Amino acid sequence: MPPAPQRTIPDKFDDAPRALLAWYDRHRRVLAWRAAPGRIPNPYIVWLSEIMLQQTSVAAVTPYFEAFVARWPDVGSLAAAPLDDVLHAWQGLGYYARARNLHRCARLVTDKYAGVFPADEAELRALPGIGAYTSAAISAIAFGRRAVVVDGNVERVMARLNAIEEPLPGAKPSLRKYADRLTPAARPGDYAQAVMDLGATVCTPRRPSCEVCPWSAGCLARARGIEAELPRRTPKAARPIRRGVVFLATDAKGAVLLRRRAERGLLGGMMELPSTEWRAEPWPIGEAVRFAPVEAAWRELPGGVRHTFTHFHLELSVLAWDAGAARSVPCEGLWCPPDRLSEYALPSLMKKVLRHARILQDTGSACSAG
Repeated sequence: MPPAPQRTIPDKFDDAPRALLAWYDRHRRVLAWRAAPGRIPNPYIVWLSEIMLQQTSVAAVTPYFEAFVARWPDVGSLAAAPLDDVLHAWQGLGYYARARNLHRCARLVTDKYAGVFPADEAELRALPGIGAYTSAAISAIAFGRRAVVVDGNVERVMARLNAIEEPLPGAKPSLRKYADRLTPAARPGDYAQAVMDLGATVCTPRRPSCEVCPWSAGCLARARGIEAELPRRTPKAARPIRRGVVFLATDAKGAVLLRRRAERGLLGGMMELPSTEWRAEPWPIGEAVRFAPVEAAWRELPGGVRHTFTHFHLELSVLAWDAGAARSVPCEGLWCPPDRLSEYALPSLMKKVLRHARILQDTGSACSAG
């Protein structure tokens, strides 16, 4: 059998944007941040939601978004908030650099643009935390400008519609080219949201619902019976393992010694139990204690804590010290009673350590990532 011809959407399907918008008008999702039909989107709301949705699901984002808007209804109020409060409210969403950039961006928009977001993609992309996808999404959705909005949902739809078998991430330029060809000048914001809705609800990663798809007649992957196989992906390399030692110091009343991490880097600006750096090689106890917050009789707790970040696995050993009444020993950080841990910035990794040491119950205290 000769190979299938390499072609894009058939001529009879040239009206694809109109067909998709008609479908969207009937089936659009109701989302907390999405402007109702006929209403002008609020750029602050669009920006806030797009930052929160980076690498996070709609279901996970919704309660956080609603809480943020209730507390900070506009960019000026968010800019005026202390960073610790913003990080505290972000606790549980992960990827905490987003929260730091969110705050920086709010302050820059307030100071440089008098609280009015720019509409131009290039200007938006120059703001903290806003990349190519987010700038295009804000420009299209909030300001009605034609912009090519490409996220994971859009890539999947384009790969199937055009039967692109080259695996990701290598196929990204081709998929963007096809997305550009289809993006209309009219209703670009609705169109961007329509393609994302199509990918989220119909052209799903597994078992796509082709029978209800407005683009099924022109979908080349469906015509070839390979829609569920696309997009293909280059196998990811195994995550490396890093190792560290964390120091759990408690006083006679159970207060825990905490310190703040440096602003830049992973988990920047958040509170932690003091620890060594994280590296590939295991830490001999004799070497690790040189990084302890105070010279003391540290003892190793049984077991350890394992946590997975985007690019690596982390294995932590825990060394404990009962300071008793000796908490006056000079050391960097602050002593936090266990019933006040929710007032400080603790990422999920540190909550795991505290649960491992039975400082927190498995149900968790509302430790905050700030």
